[in-house]
Amino acid sequence: MPSPFWGMNPYLEHPSLWAGIHHRLITAIANDLAPKLRPKYIVAIEERVYEVSGDTALLVGVPDVSVQSSLYAAPSTQSNLAVASTTQPIEVWLPLPEILTEAYLEIRDVETEEVVTIIEVLSPKNKQVGIGRLQYETKRLKILGSATHFVEIDLLRQGNSMAMVGDFGQSHYRIVVSPSETRPKAQLYGFNLQHRIPEFPVPLRANEPEPAINLKSLLDEIYDQGSYDLRIDYSRPPIPALSEPDMAWVNERLQQQKLR
Repeated sequence: MPSPFWGMNPYLEHPSLWAGIHHRLITAIANDLAPKLRPKYIVAIEERVYEVSGDTALLVGVPDVSVQSSLYAAPSTQSNLAVASTTQPIEVWLPLPEILTEAYLEIRDVETEEVVTIIEVLSPKNKQVGIGRLQYETKRLKILGSATHFVEIDLLRQGNSMAMVGDFGQSHYRIVVSPSETRPKAQLYGFNLQHRIPEFPVPLRANEPEPAINLKSLLDEIYDQGSYDLRIDYSRPPIPALSEPDMAWVNERLQQQKLR
């Protein structure tokens, strides 16, 4: 069953679904590009690994709202000494370090093994304050200061967008294509929920044809292969929440598709 939206499906941004979408999308882009780039280039799926700790790590993998609320319960008005002497031990949670991995793509020259282009699909950790964003921003700056081309795909409305300067308006979603030879200038493809997802080129070496990525087609394949029509409850609003005008548009679209 096809996705009911002609652009990005906001229901795919749900935290319980996005990790799977991210994994499938990285693989789909690699599989789409590989035959177009043979025999000069290969497309490799790489992983960035980092450790999180503190409050962020404490909440990783704890979706129960009641559990999360208890972590921030108001402190007792009694002193610690009084509590220790008059009550039984209570259960608490301690922050444990957790190893997280994020996949991205490298287009490499077969002969020299040089990384020509890097393609990133942003995750929630990249857009939230914390070690995930810090490490991503550090890597992003390193790439932008190199001779490697860069493509950044942001299909998440929630969180803080990546830094860029220019005369552009806000949009729900962003795709940035940064050929190394034009920096600091880059091409921004900004689009909203109501818009079709634009195709965009993948920069390679000078004077070489640039393959285009049809992101909408890949997302539709993922939607079908992952049976997301069976996993999404379209009778409820999407998470993250939408503005009232955007939600009205979603309601109308779902009614047209007989899903409301």
